[in-house]
Amino acid sequence: MKSTIKLSMMGLFSLFTLISSCKNRSQNETKDSNQNETIDVSENNKGQAFIEDDESTPNVLQIAIGSADHSTLVAAVQAADLENVLVNAGPLMVFAPTNAAFDALPEGTVEDLLKPENKDALTNILKYHVTPGNYSKDFLMNFKKLGQANNQNVAVEVKDNEVYVGGAKIIASITAGNGIVHVVDKVILPPTQ
Repeated sequence: MKSTIKLSMMGLFSLFTLISSCKNRSQNETKDSNQNETIDVSENNKGQAFIEDDESTPNVLQIAIGSADHSTLVAAVQAADLENVLVNAGPLMVFAPTNAAFDALPEGTVEDLLKPENKDALTNILKYHVTPGNYSKDFLMNFKKLGQANNQNVAVEVKDNEVYVGGAKIIASITAGNGIVHVVDKVILPPTQ
């Protein structure tokens, strides 16, 4: 009887060892597979802008990406590599020109700005559309100028109870998780230096 118990125990121990080693091999393969997927994703898209989060309030970049009227702005932000800047904690106030506003620029302007050799000029223009803070359209009526992210000031005017920033009229405002997006009807161009 002792030898039967001993054989049974050895058999169970062997079975347990076999199952355990199969389980560990499977976990290691899964871990290696997940690491490879992570490496592939991170090599293509780096930074906060590429973290997916379906539960929180959209940030200013996500609002622009989700708007069919702002595809030119999104393309410009991507060409200037500013995605990660627009997802920072902020608060950020973004004056977002519509596609029609970009279309109103002289022919060839947008195409020229999107070229890699013009990245610095494009970045300067885009940063001229961003202000630290989170002010409603009504609150902006109290300002005469705003300090923009490119270290320049832009004029704020009120005409017929409408707010204009750098000559661009605010036509809509959308609250974001990290600030506010004010949709504007013109591209705001910084003064030449």
